[in-house]
Amino acid sequence: MAAHINRGGGSRLSDINVTPLVDVMLVLLIIFMVTAPMLEQQRSQVNVDLPNVAAAPSTVAEDAIVITVDVGRRVYINDNQVKQKDLEVKLFHLLKTRARKEIFLRADQAVPYGDVVRTMAVIRKAGITRLNMVTDPLERKSGKTSRRR
Repeated sequence: MAAHINRGGGSRLSDINVTPLVDVMLVLLIIFMVTAPMLEQQRSQVNVDLPNVAAAPSTVAEDAIVITVDVGRRVYINDNQVKQKDLEVKLFHLLKTRARKEIFLRADQAVPYGDVVRTMAVIRKAGITRLNMVTDPLERKSGKTSRRR
């Protein structure tokens, strides 16, 4: 028996095996689906119990400045603790080059109203033109999930 060997311009197998590519893409999709909600929830390291109100969620830029007042009445700028007396100066330096002077204020609901208002006064004194209060939506208590800010 003789075998026929084609040495000429015969057809070649040029199909790409996409199964490994699909496997890798599915694994990456699952990783992103799992980590994205965790990143959204863990934006702030300072843990406060925000008041629950019926309000529309606002959008927060990645470079937004967040002031937090925790239950111990400690003040934080983006998770870095600062003294109340140094807050105005630090805010002034942080925002002097920004065109949009905007702050997001998070305060624990157990913090006395007077302390929150004093912090707001210091923020205003630093030249902030927009002050946003961060709250938890009412839907969160009833089991529905929604955006935090």
